[in-house]
Amino acid sequence: MSNTPNAPWLKYFGDIPEHLDYPQGSMYEAVRKSAEEKKKMNSVAYEFKGKKTNYKTFFNKIDVLGKAYMSIGIEKGDCVTVCMPNTPQGVDTFYALNRIGAIPAMIHPLSAVGEIAFYVKASSSKAVLVVDLFYEKVLEALEQVDYPVKVIVAHIKDELPFPLNMLYPLTLKKKPAPLPKDNKDVIDWADFIAGGRKIKELPATLPKKEDTAVILFSGGTTGTSKGIELTNLNMNALAAQVATNAGFTMEGLRMFSVMPLFHGFGLGVGIHTSLMASGTCIIIPQFTIKTYAQDVKKYKPNVIVGVPTLFEALLRSEGFDFDLSFLRGMFCGGDSLSVELKKKVDTFLKEHNATIQVREGYGTTECVTASCLTPFDTYREGSIGIPLSDTYYAIVNPHNDTELPYGEEGEICICGPTVMKGYLNNAEETASTLRRHKDGNLWLHTGDLGVMDEDGFVYYKQRMKRLIIVSGINVYPSQVENCIDAHPDVLLSCAIGIPDPYKMHVVKAFVVLRQGVEPSDKIKEEIIENCKKNISKYGVPKEIEFRDALPKTLVGKVAYRQLEEEEAAKYEQAKTE
Repeated sequence: MSNTPNAPWLKYFGDIPEHLDYPQGSMYEAVRKSAEEKKKMNSVAYEFKGKKTNYKTFFNKIDVLGKAYMSIGIEKGDCVTVCMPNTPQGVDTFYALNRIGAIPAMIHPLSAVGEIAFYVKASSSKAVLVVDLFYEKVLEALEQVDYPVKVIVAHIKDELPFPLNMLYPLTLKKKPAPLPKDNKDVIDWADFIAGGRKIKELPATLPKKEDTAVILFSGGTTGTSKGIELTNLNMNALAAQVATNAGFTMEGLRMFSVMPLFHGFGLGVGIHTSLMASGTCIIIPQFTIKTYAQDVKKYKPNVIVGVPTLFEALLRSEGFDFDLSFLRGMFCGGDSLSVELKKKVDTFLKEHNATIQVREGYGTTECVTASCLTPFDTYREGSIGIPLSDTYYAIVNPHNDTELPYGEEGEICICGPTVMKGYLNNAEETASTLRRHKDGNLWLHTGDLGVMDEDGFVYYKQRMKRLIIVSGINVYPSQVENCIDAHPDVLLSCAIGIPDPYKMHVVKAFVVLRQGVEPSDKIKEEIIENCKKNISKYGVPKEIEFRDALPKTLVGKVAYRQLEEEEAAKYEQAKTE
């Protein structure tokens, strides 16, 4: 670091060190070294539906899988798209690819066909790992890819304990289709593992700290999806920072790993932080309100991480009639936690004998996830907390990058060891997001507006660019509008986020039809169908309202903020009635 930036927050660190020593090698090495040094090889690395896997077995599985990927031609630097819910195969693959120097590109298993095709092409993936329920969608997506891609099909039942593995197929509403016999590029999990037996040795050299370890997808700053290259150091630094700044030891603790693997928060905190601290991940494949209480009661996690939706569900789930004193930490990120929701959750925790508060964090996928966290013992209303060890925040004038005085609103910029390598194959976007300031340091421009008080507490205000967050997942209005505008009868559309009591926000679309076309349910259905094919389920409008015209700004753009204000007022009115 050229010059150490101002850090007024350090007086609130207490016993937490300002600087940390970070693992200098790969993610795989960091997890292995921790387990060996802390003598945790016989401890449980993860638990899935009651089936426990200790660290020794976990590393064996990584070796076996590493050879299996090598057997289908995956080499150092190659990409594999991982299209999986939270399952052992997804976690094992993440570290197996790192072991052989390959790069996992993590994507949502519910991605639309068009999105999957885009992700595979953007990352030049040579293979896709997918769960059996979704493999047909992947094959359909690969028709848009002009080179051969191997598809490895995993089965959830293979990782279940007896008798769940026998009963699981009976619980499915839709049975997975049998694998095609005439397509050699589609490989069943068991055959994939067996194929690895012909590989005698894993690579002798391991990835370096500066090598790309994982690709996560986000919208960047312009709304078109971009691959974010995160290095081994980025991931390892995040895990070390979170474990240290938690204010309690993470070693041996049980993490409720319910946030998805394709999300920086789910992968970086829910999985890697826990494993690097030799803890246990309770892998939850699908979050539902119905099973929430019974899962928490059954597994007794010490740490729960989630988006506001998860904590709102805590208040609405039936069955939370038990003591929660086993909780050591509860972290919220991915979206703003309202002051009201925090108060309700904190009251709920107190009523259930938990001695903690829910702590809000803030970050972006461009720095893995959390980079700022409410301190263990201090809370300021409306604040997202203070930066983590070795991480610096600056609030700058968005027009000239000069740092603003405390209390003035500007763009939130971040500097530290978790800041991404850059956007995949996109030098222009990387250069606009990672900028060297006058102090000689490289700063990540978040595109978010915020304020810092004189003690270093940060307050998030709003995004500089349009973005809708649904259940913690980023939705880019431009992508939704492109899908809607593709309909031949649509003249103009505008997608906004409207308040939702459970998901915090859902998408609502305002649509103006071409002259002479009457609004109809048929047009609505066709718009929805096209959205389902091309964008994630989070972006599919929950509501479509036809209008004769949309409000405009002075320069003739659609005044989306006016529409947002109208909907917010309607929501508040409905709450009082």
